[in-house]
Amino acid sequence: MCPTDTGPRAQLNQRETTIMAGMYFEEFEVGQEFRHALTRTVTEMDNTMFSLLTLNPQPLHIDAHFAEKTEFGQRIFNSLYTLGIMIGMTVYDTTLGTTVANLGMTDVTFPKPVFHGDTLRATTKVLSKRESKSRPNAGIVEFEHHALNQNDEIVGRCLRTALMHKRPA
Repeated sequence: MCPTDTGPRAQLNQRETTIMAGMYFEEFEVGQEFRHALTRTVTEMDNTMFSLLTLNPQPLHIDAHFAEKTEFGQRIFNSLYTLGIMIGMTVYDTTLGTTVANLGMTDVTFPKPVFHGDTLRATTKVLSKRESKSRPNAGIVEFEHHALNQNDEIVGRCLRTALMHKRPA
């Protein structure tokens, strides 16, 4: 893409003179849905490394012999990493370079466990949007994200509120 390309995936950010993949506040519509193209197969190394880097010694994540005796029969993937992957897979299509900040994540649930070798994908729905009361160049968008495994089972869900840049004048 060159800097003269236009459209919701190729907006010129005048401050940095680069193309932004994300969408500006005005481009989001309530009810809009995204099925994100990025997928990710999670591995034992991902799970062990993330758990240990975040000082989470939960044996369900890092101890195969312990986990074999649980209802799952094997180690389960760290849910905070699942959350991070779910949000990360949505960024390119929605907020890359156009977010001021994430304002919060609520109603985070993990209805089914994730196991080593599962392949995750994500979907997003725009639930609401409104002008910012304190920032005239930004608006607030509420997203509902879902993570699904290779069997199309929902393995994660959250609501995310983001402060989004408006299109540069």
